[in-house]
Amino acid sequence: MIHDTSAVARGTVDMTGGEQVYLVGIDDTDNLHSPGTGFHARQLGGRLVSGRAARLLDISRHQLLFDRRIPYTSHNSSLCLRIAVAPGGMDRVMSICREYLLAESAPGSDAGLCIAPWTSVNHAIQSFGALAKREILTLDQAVATARDHAIHLEGLTGDHGGMIGALSAVGLRRTGQDGRVAWRPGVRETSGVVTAGYLRQHTGIDVIREYQGDAPIADSDRIDVGRWPRPVLQNGQAVLLIEKGNPDHGIDWKLVPKQILSQF
Repeated sequence: MIHDTSAVARGTVDMTGGEQVYLVGIDDTDNLHSPGTGFHARQLGGRLVSGRAARLLDISRHQLLFDRRIPYTSHNSSLCLRIAVAPGGMDRVMSICREYLLAESAPGSDAGLCIAPWTSVNHAIQSFGALAKREILTLDQAVATARDHAIHLEGLTGDHGGMIGALSAVGLRRTGQDGRVAWRPGVRETSGVVTAGYLRQHTGIDVIREYQGDAPIADSDRIDVGRWPRPVLQNGQAVLLIEKGNPDHGIDWKLVPKQILSQF
């Protein structure tokens, strides 16, 4: 269960103006018998909100190279939280992130943490993330890249190997062209058959699009989102990809298969 569910769902923290957007990347917080890094990302987001440290905007999942030579737990994916922080609030954010990962990362994990202002995640960091999807990278490469571009990167448990994925997640999220949205307000609370209008009004989904085609999606169209909708990131937006369903069964559209979503 998400820590302080209501606060996370609303994404509300009383803040004045001048917020700055930050990206928080985490990786390798789990083992084969523990909840995955996606769970920990949502829990950490809840801690940041309930601790009045940040406003949680979204969480994204990024698939890195799937290769048996890489010591991943199950799928070699890393997570990125996009948060809004009031002036002077970063010490509190940093403290909560460290405390959570040190206390909650599973035994045997190699947790890594990366925190960077949105505006500081330059082409070099984005390129590092893109490379992590195609090649085996080293901890030394991650440390050097973060140091050379003044990005905060640290290891907190084990051999710190999660630093590679944490830095990659930040770079990939900044591109706006990679990953699946693991959390936005209202997304994980929605299941079953709902209308497109409901999704547009009550979730953080920006665009609903036919995967192969350009049919208009009316607000009254019925979409089977399964356990919960799984939008992907395209052009910085949360895009729900759908395909034709069976209107005779009350379903105009359904989500595209997971193997298609895995391309993102």
